[in-house]
Amino acid sequence: MPNKKTILVAPLHWGLGHATRCIPIIKALLIAKYKVLLASDGAALALLRKEFPDLLWVDLPSYDITYPEKGEYFKWKLLWKLPDIQRAIASEKKLIKNMVAEGVIDGIISDNRLGVFSKKVPSVFITHQLNVLSGNTSYFSSKMHQKIIKKFDECWIPDVAGKVNLSGKLGHSKSTDLPTRYIGPISRFQKKKLPKKYDILALVSGPEPQRSLFEEKLKKELRGTGKSVLLVRGVLESLQEVRQFENIRVVNFMQSKELETAINQSTVVVSRSGYTTILDLTALEKKAFFVPTPGQYEQKYLAKRLKALGLVPSCKQENFTINKLDQIPLYKGLTDFKAVTEYASLFSLFERK
Repeated sequence: MPNKKTILVAPLHWGLGHATRCIPIIKALLIAKYKVLLASDGAALALLRKEFPDLLWVDLPSYDITYPEKGEYFKWKLLWKLPDIQRAIASEKKLIKNMVAEGVIDGIISDNRLGVFSKKVPSVFITHQLNVLSGNTSYFSSKMHQKIIKKFDECWIPDVAGKVNLSGKLGHSKSTDLPTRYIGPISRFQKKKLPKKYDILALVSGPEPQRSLFEEKLKKELRGTGKSVLLVRGVLESLQEVRQFENIRVVNFMQSKELETAINQSTVVVSRSGYTTILDLTALEKKAFFVPTPGQYEQKYLAKRLKALGLVPSCKQENFTINKLDQIPLYKGLTDFKAVTEYASLFSLFERK
């Protein structure tokens, strides 16, 4: 039997969500006997290397995306950084071209890395944003993104195709010439019935400085409440550190199995409204409260939409208080989105002649 092909899996380093939602895909590739080469940078690559210590990896150039303290300035900071991002994309393209020419990889799965594709091997783009919200420039940002998507053989959208879906207008476009496949709400987690250990699990993630600002806000509001709280800081370091602040247990990071257990053991989750977090909480059918990252239109839209659907309450970061969590029982939670991902069908792309 011939050796299986090598698939490059390359998530964007922008928080940890792009990397974590690649985990079930990597596991499915390995089960199907493909070889997997990891590729990213920063904490995203560090996370994947911790999850898959036996896999080879490649360090990609960093897009180096950070948030300003005032969220409304984020779009302008991103525009200011555009030349640096374009240089990183150009470096990615050169690296991929060489890897394909040398026969190192036989297929590509890029989660929002814009320069990781090739016309010479099957190339997949993973995104939940066919439309990219950026305020009054949303039309242009969406058209630019769709132009990139068309360079790939397929675009895999972690959602369902019907009217009842998770991503709304982000992942559903009126354009018919995009090579889209809806692959279901994938997650690295599974729901398990476990005894409750924590009243509140607070998940802190995303680029700085907003990650730290959110962490400090949560500590201030949740400390001394008498509630049993686990706060996961989302900071990837060489060693796991656990500290106790009154009723709050603080851990810098957790790997997938440990975090899956902790979420299953928690009554409610407080977190950003990042799409991967929504996918994970949907898989676990978990009640939650969302605090979107200031300045991130996508997270604001998702939080507002899920609130309007009566699924998950939310508020602005500056307005968050412990009393806001009293709203959670009034909302249905994320429970109605079931779909099986047909990995064999998806991976058949890599077997084309």
